[in-house]
Amino acid sequence: MTDLDTRPAVDWLALGAVTVTVISWASAFVAIRGVGESFGAGPLALGRLLIGSVALGAIVLVRRQWVKPNRTQWLQIISIGVFWFGIYNVALNAAEQRVDAGTTSMIIQIGPILVALFAGLLLGEGFPKWLVIGAGIAFAGAVMVGVVTAVTTTSTTKTDADFLGIALCLVSAVTYAIGVLSQKPVLRTIPGLQVTWMACTIGAVCTLPFAPALLDGLGSASAGATGGLIYLGLVPTALAFSTWAYALTRMNAGKLGITTYAVPPITITLAWLLLGEVPHYLAVVGGVICLVGVGLSRRR
Repeated sequence: MTDLDTRPAVDWLALGAVTVTVISWASAFVAIRGVGESFGAGPLALGRLLIGSVALGAIVLVRRQWVKPNRTQWLQIISIGVFWFGIYNVALNAAEQRVDAGTTSMIIQIGPILVALFAGLLLGEGFPKWLVIGAGIAFAGAVMVGVVTAVTTTSTTKTDADFLGIALCLVSAVTYAIGVLSQKPVLRTIPGLQVTWMACTIGAVCTLPFAPALLDGLGSASAGATGGLIYLGLVPTALAFSTWAYALTRMNAGKLGITTYAVPPITITLAWLLLGEVPHYLAVVGGVICLVGVGLSRRR
């Protein structure tokens, strides 16, 4: 009997890690909107990454588990740091200043499709039938959530999407995919926590030019905005990227990427509860479709 035969049908630890990641990343959309008026796109990214780097670095120091990367692994980690932690965060923050959260989360869901496609082509994961079916259904649900949210104006949100905002969303989607595809190979031999800390620190270094603006923002920001910045650094960054890396070591990249289609409906729900944004009933339907697609993608 092989190890594959004895593996549990459901990896509950990986599933728990994915759940933490998805909920944390969904909350980030709401938090970014909440602090966006106090911090610019670049300063917000720098503050978030610095906090995440310090938190992750402390854990790495305590655990004392370190594997020296080789040249190829260094290039992969630098790619994760530059694209997923650096460019992605700046582009996402700037996009949410121009495009509403629902539309932003919908467009970024192009990223998991790219991950599934290139993971099949480059990482040898193939194209399982249920992964393809689930991805298509989940993407359709994400489109419904985004479109309905984009055309619905309430007292707390107004769509003002422009070409630059849409382009920034696409940049976020592409850099997300590059980060995931770079991360999967390096996690085979280097601990996920170490990879996450190194990439987060590299992203922080890339955004250091925004340091003066971050200091100015901190000087004038309210306690709530500063608290939101700290939350973004500790939870959606330090915690969620760590649980994501853990899950990625136990699941294929394509299937894990599709689980992020649960982010848009959760984002809409959190915005409803925390910001008072009442979602359109069609957005709720779209969210349910997303979750159905995610469930189907996980079938064997």
